[in-house]
Amino acid sequence: MQAIRINDVTIPEAAVLAEAQHHPAADPETARAAAAEALAVRELLLQEARRQGLEPDLQTDGDGRRETEEDALIRCLLDANVTVPQADPKTCRRYYDNNRQRFRSPDLYEAAHILFAASADNAEAYEKAASKAAAAVAALQEDPSGFERLARELSDCSSAKDGGRLGQVARGDTVPEFETFLCNLEEGQLCPLPIRTRYGVHVLRLDRRIMGRQLPFDAVQDRITDYLQTASWQRAVAQYIRVLAGRAAISGITLEAAATPLVQ
Repeated sequence: MQAIRINDVTIPEAAVLAEAQHHPAADPETARAAAAEALAVRELLLQEARRQGLEPDLQTDGDGRRETEEDALIRCLLDANVTVPQADPKTCRRYYDNNRQRFRSPDLYEAAHILFAASADNAEAYEKAASKAAAAVAALQEDPSGFERLARELSDCSSAKDGGRLGQVARGDTVPEFETFLCNLEEGQLCPLPIRTRYGVHVLRLDRRIMGRQLPFDAVQDRITDYLQTASWQRAVAQYIRVLAGRAAISGITLEAAATPLVQ
């Protein structure tokens, strides 16, 4: 494997492998590639900071953690060379109007369930839980009024004491396989099938759906401003890195930045 060099500096393979632990990925090779690119870009920025004769101004964050000298150098470099315009109210309003679906309060679901807990690793126990859940569904289809009683008697969830009521939940509050059924039931409907999840098998009833509402522009303007400002800054930093990569002698790695240099 060819060594990675940024101008006259070689990045050791050991450093790449150590960095890879900070880049979770589906496989080791993808993690290594991300680590190699991160270290290459970091070296590129550090070299430019030193070329410009910048002095690190170490800062401390809100938790009392002090920057390293290298982190401070990179921050000073970007502060000195990357500027972005402020997101004005007109731009923010246009973004809001074009993305109104992003600015809604979440839909809420009031539901109740009966959990037959079992580990998916124990096939026999899991199938027993599934059989109990199926029997409970059948019983509730005959007598829906018995849900709270069965929840108190049978459920392995702490909600049993409340008749299985889960209170209000939104998308993302439950596991995906549970949420799929929850969001597609009608109000008052008992799910006709037991729901298998990592926690066991559930009997589910949706009691009420509360639709989200459109949030007014004034309530989200600051959030939009921060988002647009951050996105603009990230694009500007990426462009600056492309400029530096286009001017550098890079080997052992193909940076996207180096492939499309923007030499100024």
